[in-house]
Amino acid sequence: MSQKLKLKNKFIPVNTPKIFSQEKKLVIQALSTGWISSEGPFVKKFEENFSKFNKRRYGVAVSSGTAALEIVIKSLNLKKGDEVIIPTFTIISSVMCLIKQGLKPVLVDSDIKNWNMSIEETIKKINKKTKAIIITHIYGFPVDMQKIIKIANKKKIIIIEDAAEMIGQKYKKRICGSFGSVSTFSFYANKHITTGEGGAIFTNDKKIYEKLRQFRNLSFGKKERFNHDDLSWNYRLTNIQASIGLSQLKRLNNIFKRKREIGKLYNQYLKDCKNIFIQPSKLDYADNIYWVYGVLLKDKLHNKKNIIQKELLKNNIETRPFFWPM
Repeated sequence: MSQKLKLKNKFIPVNTPKIFSQEKKLVIQALSTGWISSEGPFVKKFEENFSKFNKRRYGVAVSSGTAALEIVIKSLNLKKGDEVIIPTFTIISSVMCLIKQGLKPVLVDSDIKNWNMSIEETIKKINKKTKAIIITHIYGFPVDMQKIIKIANKKKIIIIEDAAEMIGQKYKKRICGSFGSVSTFSFYANKHITTGEGGAIFTNDKKIYEKLRQFRNLSFGKKERFNHDDLSWNYRLTNIQASIGLSQLKRLNNIFKRKREIGKLYNQYLKDCKNIFIQPSKLDYADNIYWVYGVLLKDKLHNKKNIIQKELLKNNIETRPFFWPM
């Protein structure tokens, strides 16, 4: 009883970013040297360290996961009207980056077992107009990628791996973010590691890498800076932000461990609730990384989401709905 009362007086948010003394130390270092913009040395070091972590040759730090997707799509030289397959269950950034370039999004529904895009439906949607697939890993598990990648390679379809929610996750013992032509990440405050706002793109293709660097930086002219080579954006990450990410990278294993401990606790306390569906702790190709802990309401509760959210909030427990299907 005392534990319940203690919890009731404490607000429990969906997520609390963990910032420790090491992050503060590097931020102060960035401030004291005057390198506060995107030109500072921490940006390059963060790109290099995270590239190694993801088994990639090249990394480009950007201002958000959304920016990462927009830059990637522009860098691939797709033509107006080309089709790109994406999951319907994801953030709106995945469709907006296509619309901006005049591409046609083809939506794929989810697999109830892992909440990721259905493999069977993805394969069915592939046709002659399909030029790319954005494989977006959702919540706890990665997409079961083997079949999609095999077909994509055969038909020369570009794979973009959106690993925003899967920092450090593994698919069949291979790190997420190491698949496809390019992979993207987000470092928003609710991700496994954060830079406040921020994102990154990784590739093994030097030509794509050079375009990514160009497009995040207003495509400044190579001969004359303000005679721009293309139309693009200011999507740079600052040296201050990179200093936070650099420090957090060192604590990744502890972060994973703690996330899985929390997931295990929720599983323990919710396992006997008959009217909800929770993800398993593991599948045959991956362990649940518990980026967030998701719950599906079923049977008698399926249309009472708002009521349940309000009741939980009365007890100082914040919740958030899933992405609205596109």
